[in-house]
Amino acid sequence: MNPSPQHLIKLLEKNGFIFKRSKGSHQIFYNSATNITVIVPVHGSKDVKKGTF
Repeated sequence: MNPSPQHLIKLLEKNGFIFKRSKGSHQIFYNSATNITVIVPVHGSKDVKKGTF
């Protein structure tokens, strides 16, 4: 089973990532402690594919 974008966003926020901005159907999250940026594709109700996750 592939995770939904909302599930992935909850995991990121739980691990210190904050919402930085949005561009189209993608949301960008940033963690200042690790200096890592993660882009989450939010395409309606579609799940995030295994390779993307």
